[in-house]
Amino acid sequence: MHIARPGSALLAGAVAVTLSVTALPAAFAAPSSSAVISEVYGGGGNSGATLTRDFIELANASSEPFALSGLSVQYLPGAPSAGSLWQVTALSGAVAPGGHYLVAQSAGTGGTVDLPAADATGTTAMAAASGTVALVSGTAPLTCRTAADCAADPRIVDLVGYGSAVVREGSGPAAGASAAASVARGTSLADTDDNAADLTAGTPTPVNAAGETSGGSGPGEPEGPTEPGAVRIHDIQGTTRVSPLAGQSVTGVPGVVTGVRTTGSRGFWIQDTVPDADPRTSEGLFVYTGSAVPTVAVGDAVLVSGKVAEYYPSTTTQSLTQLTAPLTTVLSSGNALPAPVVLNARSVPDAYVPTAGGGSIDALPLEPKRYALDLYESLEGVRVTMSDTRVTGATTAYDEVWVTVKPKENPTRRGGTLYRSYEDQNTGRLKVMSLDPAQPVPAADVGDELAGTTTGVLDYASYGGYNVQATRLGRHVDNGLRREVTRKQKRDELAVATYNVENLDALDDQTKFDTLASGVAVNLSSPDVVSLEEIQDDNGAVNDGTVGSEATLKRFTDAIVAAGGPRYSWRYVAPENNKDGGEPGGNIRNVFLFNPGRVSFVDRAGGDATTAVEAVKTRKGATLSVSPGRINPTSTAWDSSRKPLVGEFRFRGEPVFVIGNHFASKGGDQPLHGRYQEPERSSEIQRVRQAAEVNTFVTSLLKADRSARVVTLGDLNDFAFSPAMDALTRVRVLKPLITTLPRGEQYSYVYDGNSQTLDHILTSPGIRRLDYDVVHINAEFADQASDHDPQIVRIR
Repeated sequence: MHIARPGSALLAGAVAVTLSVTALPAAFAAPSSSAVISEVYGGGGNSGATLTRDFIELANASSEPFALSGLSVQYLPGAPSAGSLWQVTALSGAVAPGGHYLVAQSAGTGGTVDLPAADATGTTAMAAASGTVALVSGTAPLTCRTAADCAADPRIVDLVGYGSAVVREGSGPAAGASAAASVARGTSLADTDDNAADLTAGTPTPVNAAGETSGGSGPGEPEGPTEPGAVRIHDIQGTTRVSPLAGQSVTGVPGVVTGVRTTGSRGFWIQDTVPDADPRTSEGLFVYTGSAVPTVAVGDAVLVSGKVAEYYPSTTTQSLTQLTAPLTTVLSSGNALPAPVVLNARSVPDAYVPTAGGGSIDALPLEPKRYALDLYESLEGVRVTMSDTRVTGATTAYDEVWVTVKPKENPTRRGGTLYRSYEDQNTGRLKVMSLDPAQPVPAADVGDELAGTTTGVLDYASYGGYNVQATRLGRHVDNGLRREVTRKQKRDELAVATYNVENLDALDDQTKFDTLASGVAVNLSSPDVVSLEEIQDDNGAVNDGTVGSEATLKRFTDAIVAAGGPRYSWRYVAPENNKDGGEPGGNIRNVFLFNPGRVSFVDRAGGDATTAVEAVKTRKGATLSVSPGRINPTSTAWDSSRKPLVGEFRFRGEPVFVIGNHFASKGGDQPLHGRYQEPERSSEIQRVRQAAEVNTFVTSLLKADRSARVVTLGDLNDFAFSPAMDALTRVRVLKPLITTLPRGEQYSYVYDGNSQTLDHILTSPGIRRLDYDVVHINAEFADQASDHDPQIVRIR
């Protein structure tokens, strides 16, 4: 399964999905030299929000005023029904050259920080996660409900769809909006007519026409204090995860600037040079400047006044204690920085986090000598350093890399850190990002090193939790990780593989097809049967009712031939439109590829999206009622999820039954690092039911023929030690092969620096002689065609 970056924090292997339809022409997209919708936030006043109300911000990158008289901003729900109406807020005045214009919308009961004075006010209650906002010439409500219809309306000046919005510009909506995150353009206000490319999720940063930001900071504000106040940073941080001064204003908090962030959630960190004696109280603090680029520099001694706030990146994460709406006085520059705290195997505890019986740990007193997450919280905002760290999670598209300060903690054979159980967390993992544009995070693979010292400020974010905002990066040492190539099956061995190809469709670049095809032909040595997950329909995420995958599979199998593999045939059952989860409009499904020169497929007519396959007992053993078929597809266990694909193959005259699976994602699970401990795994309930359905079907096959050879495989989205695996293997009808490998090789996926297994191959008792291999070609590499490694079993 593909892990989409925007969205709620995930336990492991979860997915955030976006809704896409036909790409829009540039008809209603304003050029970047004119007024654009620069920021949209619908989470105001919600639980987990800091701001008290929603807003829409406009900006003008041109050198001339942009008149707003007679114009409006209008809002439509993300998935509009026939009765959905555009809600209108009339505008007046103008957006100044290089300026902003703030439209306040509905207020909620949550949040602690007011918007700056609005330039226009409406009453629209915008959704936090998904919606569409349009800047419109006129005040009459729009009537369009689809992207194509809205593209044809000349009144639309600019348009932003976010979350899973049906109406949006370009290839996809801007993703990641929530109670804690808006979607916003960069400082260049670039407008390429593609919301997904032009806007990113981040901390809301409303700016009004006067240049004021949240809390009233901006031009004309009073100067900051010149003498230290009574409150120090450790007083603000306190001895728990939540500040005892949250919601209160403080004056003249002293510190030295240790790091400055000029993009994303802008601000700077300060640290007290006179710490107290309590190891629970952090001496560092983040000062949030909103949309304003910080004007301080590392080494400045400052006094900061502002309001203490707890920022929750999402409703299930821990919070970041910060000062908002700051007034800052620089007393001197070029000061020495506090010595960084050393993080290593000796200083970081082996226990991960205290339990609260599933409740919040916010109020629990910190025990930094006992729990790793308590130690990290006690160092929130503090300078830290670590030496010669091993990479456990490859560099991502977001310029982040995971390392461990505990090189001997659950090591894998290839340099990662194994995730062994729910109770045995890897405490040495930390995510590293760079604060220095001149020293970006290197493209590192698992097993590489950051040699020497990496130093920075310890921060907290929704994705991955505690992280180091590096001011100095260690030297990248490439330890030469290589992609594996498994051996070729012997003449009398049937080779069956599983591979999640991450939302492959006929509109993808040829490079993706070629790389995935090489994985099948070369790295997997051309298996006889390949069970694929995440094959999309032929027009990908275009949501027009298309469900066939013939063009996608033709391109893929052609690419396999070009890579030196055989000419594969394929079988699948087309899903009902938008009934199998995944990316809306994409209609992902399980597919069998097979090499007809080595194995034959037994076709039995009658299988479709809603017909259940059944085991049929005959004098010669078990057969299938339909082939290919689906396991009990109308069961509620498969709601908004892929249905297992079952096929009957013959190899050297003997029947083999293959079941391709792609269980429900982990979306919605609470994060390992979150404030609720132990985390709730809500998505697990559906996977347990799905596993029981597959177990029931395999049991029926074995009742028809107890020696039946059954291979069950695919992306099960769960671990070998999970309740779902227990449900799948109960009464020992199936054996999970991942557990037959040495412990340091039991993984096929890397998430947040944890090497783990979501993909599996299981076999029935009738299969006695086999050779099993996980072929590592993707998950450990910065450059990857999929986020999953394929697996293969060779059966004699």
